[in-house]
Amino acid sequence: MPTVFESSDGGETIYAREVGSAIRTLHSESPKKQSMHEGLEEDQLWGNIRRAAKTNPTLQAALERVKVTYYLTDHYERRYGNCKT
Repeated sequence: MPTVFESSDGGETIYAREVGSAIRTLHSESPKKQSMHEGLEEDQLWGNIRRAAKTNPTLQAALERVKVTYYLTDHYERRYGNCKT
């Protein structure tokens, strides 16, 4: 059967389906769309980690270490600039 390619968002996301079928599969996503999708997944992951840490002492300690590292790095970069090489 012939394949139909469709996009309802101007080509950012392209789906493929066989003629006459309502079932479609993701064919491709633009880099912009992929980046947005990955960002949403990352946000969901961190939300899940924060929720799990409320009852998991190991995760609580790990998140505290991440926070300390973030604050120290942020303070250093504000004071001395970003020194990435």
